[in-house]
Amino acid sequence: MNSAVPKKTTKRKFDSREQEAYLSLWRTYDRLRSFEDAVFAEWDLTAQQYNLLRLLSSATPDPVPTLTLAAKLISKAPDITRMLDRLEERSWIVRTRSLSDRRAVLVSITASGLKLLDALAEAIANLHEQQLGHLSATELKSLCDLLRKARHPHEPTDSPWK
Repeated sequence: MNSAVPKKTTKRKFDSREQEAYLSLWRTYDRLRSFEDAVFAEWDLTAQQYNLLRLLSSATPDPVPTLTLAAKLISKAPDITRMLDRLEERSWIVRTRSLSDRRAVLVSITASGLKLLDALAEAIANLHEQQLGHLSATELKSLCDLLRKARHPHEPTDSPWK
């Protein structure tokens, strides 16, 4: 008699294909983010702060209203004011009041902020290569197309991510 215990399979069980896809996205984000965290930690910067600086850089020389910035961020910032405070303390941005609407705060990137982005450019290019460089151009396009399709019904109508 063979009394060997059968090998346990490690096959994951999911309640649905949607759950499997969602959890796969989450796991992928977690794995890719670990590389990002390492790069930004060297500069005492967060991915959100970097994203905000890039948005401001693309608008240069025009200032951007705070609410417009918040809407354009890749992920929602629970406290954009505190994030702007940190960037301003490091002289990477400046805030001014709008002349036409004193309630609106306008944000601009400084020369120091632009220098930071220049200094980070090579590290960010290497980061993206490390994260996704193993995929072909066709695979990357397919991935982007599928992700766009997945989020499309959940994006606001004026989203730049549609």
